[in-house]
Amino acid sequence: MRDAVIVEAVRTPIGKGKPNGALSHVHPVELLAHTLRTLVERSGIDPELIDDVIGGTVDQVGEQAMNTTRYAVLSAGFPESVPATTVDRQCGSSQQAVHFAAQGVLSGAYDMVVACGVESMSRVPMWSNVPEGEDPFGPGVARRYPEGLVPQGISAELIAAKWSIGRERMDAFAVSSHHKAAGAWESGLFDAEVAPLEGVTRDECVRPGSTTEILSGLKPAYHDPAFAERFPQIEWNITAGNASPINDGASAVLITSSETAARLGLRPLARLHSFAVTGSDPTLMLTGVIPATEKVLRRASLTLDDIDLFEVNEAFSSVVLAWQQETGADLARVNVNGGAIALGHPLGASGTRLTATLVHAMRQRGARYALQTMCEAGGLANAMVLERV
Repeated sequence: MRDAVIVEAVRTPIGKGKPNGALSHVHPVELLAHTLRTLVERSGIDPELIDDVIGGTVDQVGEQAMNTTRYAVLSAGFPESVPATTVDRQCGSSQQAVHFAAQGVLSGAYDMVVACGVESMSRVPMWSNVPEGEDPFGPGVARRYPEGLVPQGISAELIAAKWSIGRERMDAFAVSSHHKAAGAWESGLFDAEVAPLEGVTRDECVRPGSTTEILSGLKPAYHDPAFAERFPQIEWNITAGNASPINDGASAVLITSSETAARLGLRPLARLHSFAVTGSDPTLMLTGVIPATEKVLRRASLTLDDIDLFEVNEAFSSVVLAWQQETGADLARVNVNGGAIALGHPLGASGTRLTATLVHAMRQRGARYALQTMCEAGGLANAMVLERV
């Protein structure tokens, strides 16, 4: 029976998604091309062997339009015969790319495939693909949700209110993310996954000196009088400090079968064990990680106690803390090298960034099973289980 294994995983350092960010001068195609070249260099494979490159990008407009992944493949110097496509499952776009790539290997459609992602939020700001005054939802959605859908920041506030997660807990979680990320950098734990680019060697948003006292002085990021009237339960505790920043970055993983890996002399980092994707309430929006975790564990015939490491994307502190309350997971095993609040969240790149961090952490810590899950706009979530080999 065929399997699917990850044999290499890399990412760029993550820059601030602002005009003065460390990677803001780099075109998004070049960000992604850098990870593709590095993937080939570190694995030693002939790129002609790659059957497909599946990339995730959220704002597919401007410099990220026209199938960005294809042009990254060409810029990376791969043969013109190597195809590519770009997918959008919002923040989980490149995790979905991993699912598609692995499923292709498992089915026999591919022997070797790259899953990857990129987002340059400094050059293509979030919501650039929705012109002002345009409605991306349509009349049917408006009829189904007559009170109107809400932005993600309001969803994060609603989650904090529903699960009674206060400001102190969210700030403490954010501080812990920064401290873990800083410690991982100091210990060299990111060296195997990060591919320095044009003198940028580290993630730009990690703040080793972050404290709850500092974060407590930040103002609410999403306060809105209309939403305050509609949702009186909101306490307005989401700030720039306990939410992920906007960022630039790219990431990529190389997926093949154990048989092909052995033939080419490649060392598998982890086996792609099980997958799940689910929808959830599009108003709460970010809670899909809870049913997705339950679903993937059922498919894997595993329990939460079997999982040694978790990567749960830190879009907001409230998302991870609500997930933890519902699942009962041990936070000491979650995002052990820090998460998106510290490292950054370059939308389309985040799925494979989490995967790159996770597979290397599994090897560093001797973990057998690991679980990755991401919340996504519109009420979606991906989850997968990895197994060390």
